[in-house]
Amino acid sequence: MLGTRGMDKLIYDDKGNTTISNDGSTIMKLLDIVHPTAKILVDIAKSQDFEVGDGTTTVVLLSGEFLKEAKPFIEDGVHAQNLIRSYRTASFLAINKIKDLAVSIEGKSLEEKKSLLAKCAATTLSSKLIGGEKEFFANMVVEVVLAIGNDDRLNLIGIKKFL
Repeated sequence: MLGTRGMDKLIYDDKGNTTISNDGSTIMKLLDIVHPTAKILVDIAKSQDFEVGDGTTTVVLLSGEFLKEAKPFIEDGVHAQNLIRSYRTASFLAINKIKDLAVSIEGKSLEEKKSLLAKCAATTLSSKLIGGEKEFFANMVVEVVLAIGNDDRLNLIGIKKFL
C-alpha cells in the first residue's frame, strides 16, 4: 500500500518552527514549493484532502509516477494532448476492468451480503482516520446501509467535513 503510515517526518522551516508529522497533507502544506509541476502536485494533494480527507500521499505518488512515465514521450516529441488522450483511455480501460471484477450481491443471502459489504467497507476504512477500528466501523456501516436499503431516506444521510 502506498503512503507514509507510521513514518514520521521532521520539518524545520526558516522561521525556526519544527513540525513532526506522518500526514502527507500536513507536510505538503508546510513545503515552500516553487517549481510549477510540484505546485500542481500540492494542488492535487489539497484537492484530495478536501474531497476525501485522506490519501494525499498516495495521490501525489501516483501523479508523480504518471509524470515520470510521460517524460520520455514528451522528450521524444509526443504532443501532450496525445498523452492526455492515452491516460484517459487507460482510465476508461481500468474502470471497465473494475466493473468486470465487481461482485454482485443480488441474490445473495443476508449473511453473504453482510460479509461482502463488510469487506468493502473495511477496505475503504483502512485510512489513518479510523484504521485501528475498521472492523467496528465496517460492521456499523453495513448495518446502516442494510437498514436503509433502497429507501428514499438515503438523501437524509450527510457527511460534513469540519475544517
